[in-house]
Amino acid sequence: MTADLETASLNETAPARRGRRRRGGGGKSGPDLFPQKPFRQPRHIFKPIEAISADELESIHDASMRVLEEIGMDFLHEEARAMLKTAGAQVKPGEERVRMDRAMVEELVAKAPSEFMLRARNRNHDLRIGGDAIVFSCVASTPNVVDRDGGRRPGNREDFQKLLKLGQFFNIIHAPLGYPVEPVDIHASIRHLDCIADAIRLTDKVLHLYSLGKERNHDGIELARIANGLTPEELVETPCTLTVINTSSPLRLDTPMLQGIIEMARAGQVSVVTPFTLAGAMAPVTVAGALTLQNAEALAGIAFAQLVRPGAPVVYGGFTSNVDMKSGAPAFGTPEYMQAALVSGQLARRYNLPFRSSGVCAANTVDYQAALETTLSEWGAINGGGNLIKHAAGWLEGGLSAGFEKFIADIDLLQKIAEYLTPLDVSEASLAVDAIRDVGPAGHFFGTEHTQARYKDAFYPPIVSDWRNYETWAEAGSPTAYDKANMLYKKALETYEQPALDPAVDEEISEFVDRRKAEGGVPTDF
Repeated sequence: MTADLETASLNETAPARRGRRRRGGGGKSGPDLFPQKPFRQPRHIFKPIEAISADELESIHDASMRVLEEIGMDFLHEEARAMLKTAGAQVKPGEERVRMDRAMVEELVAKAPSEFMLRARNRNHDLRIGGDAIVFSCVASTPNVVDRDGGRRPGNREDFQKLLKLGQFFNIIHAPLGYPVEPVDIHASIRHLDCIADAIRLTDKVLHLYSLGKERNHDGIELARIANGLTPEELVETPCTLTVINTSSPLRLDTPMLQGIIEMARAGQVSVVTPFTLAGAMAPVTVAGALTLQNAEALAGIAFAQLVRPGAPVVYGGFTSNVDMKSGAPAFGTPEYMQAALVSGQLARRYNLPFRSSGVCAANTVDYQAALETTLSEWGAINGGGNLIKHAAGWLEGGLSAGFEKFIADIDLLQKIAEYLTPLDVSEASLAVDAIRDVGPAGHFFGTEHTQARYKDAFYPPIVSDWRNYETWAEAGSPTAYDKANMLYKKALETYEQPALDPAVDEEISEFVDRRKAEGGVPTDF
C-alpha cells in the first residue's frame, strides 16, 4: 500500500455538512439553479447484493478457468505471446492461441492491488479506486452528439469541449474519463494530442487516454506526467491516468489493446479490462454463459498486466448485457444487464479487485425509456458494488450519441444517488423528540424552531424534477424535464470557469503537442 493510499481521506471521509451548497467548477450559478454538494466520492454504505450463492459463483469461476485452460484465448501480439510462454502458458509456434492453467491465472491476478489512488491535476480531485469508494464518470467515446437546438450531428471539437466543461462544472462527475464525443474534425493522426491537451486545460480532474497504438499511449502518458508535475521516476509510482482495455469478444485480445496493457503497466498506470460481452451475439445467450466468457477474458487481460509489471493497477470491468433478438441491437438497462452487474461485482470481490460498471441505456432521446434504463443500469451498478461507473451522464442510443439534455437529467439522478448513499443522521437533535413534544397531537411542524433551523437544506433539491402543483406548473408554460435540461446545460456552460493551470505547465504542454504535430503525430493511412 502506498503512502498516498494510507493517508488519503477519500476527499471528505465524513459526509458533507448540509448547507454547503456551492457552485460547480468555479461557476456563479447560485444555489437555486445548480444546488451542489462539494466534490466528494460517495461511498457504499450498504452491502452489495449477492445475486447468486457462493457455490454458484465458484461454478462461474471454474467454467472460466476451463475456458482459459481448454479453449484458450487469441493474443494478437507476438511480444505478449512470448511473455506468456516464458511464464508457463501453452503457446504453439505459429499460432495466436494462448492457453493458461488456472494456477497461473490465479497467481498473477492475486498480484493486482485491491485499491489504489488516482492522482488529479487538482489534488482535491484525487480519486480512490476500490474498497467502498465510488467514481462517476460521464459519457465517452460516442461518434455523435445531440441536443434539441442542433439535432444529431457528428462529433466535433466544439461539442467535445462543451461536454468537458460540463464534466468539470458538476461536482458529481468525478472525472470525464474519455472523449465525451469523438471530435472527428481533428485528424486522427493528432486528435489525441489536442484532446488530451483540452482535457488538461478545461478540467483539473483525473485524465484518460485511449490505447490505440504505442505512440498514442506514450504521448498520453507523457502529457499526464507533465500535467501532474511528476518526474519519470515518480510517474511509475503514481497512477494519474487510465485506459479502458476492451477485449474483442469472443476470446480475443487485439494488438492495440495488448500494447496498451504493456505500456500502461510499465508506466504504473491503470488498465480497466472490460470485455464487451453481449449475450446472444458475441457471448452465449444465457446470462451465466455470458458471464463465464466475460470472466475468462477479463482475468486473461488482468493476469497479463501483472505479468508485465506485478502490482500494476487494474480494474475488473463488467459490461455484459443482451441484444434485441429481433434486430441484434444492443440493449441496456435490462433485467439481464442488472443481473450481470450484480454477479460481476461478486466476481470482482472474489478476486479482490476494483469493479467497473456503467450507467447506460438504449434510448434514442431523453424520454421515459432513457430515464428507466439509465436508472436500472445505475441501480445494478450500485447494488453490485461498482467502484468505477462509466458513462453515467449523457449516454444515449446505445453509446452512439452523447446528449446535452441527457447529461443534465443524469446529473440529477447521480446527485440523488449520492444523497441516498449519505449516512442517515440519527443524532439526538435529528431524532427531534423536543420538537414532537412541542407540537403534540394534531399540530404541524412547519413553524417549529426545529424545522425553521433546517428547512432550507433538509431535503435534496432537484435540478430537473419539477415539484410545483399542476396550476403553477401550467401557468409557467407546462415545461417538461427536456425543456428544463435544455436550459440548464446552457446556463452551466455560461457559468463555467476554466480551472487555473500553472503557466509553466501550460507552456510545456504546448511545446510537447507542437513538437509531436511537427513530427507528424501518429501515422495513419489517410
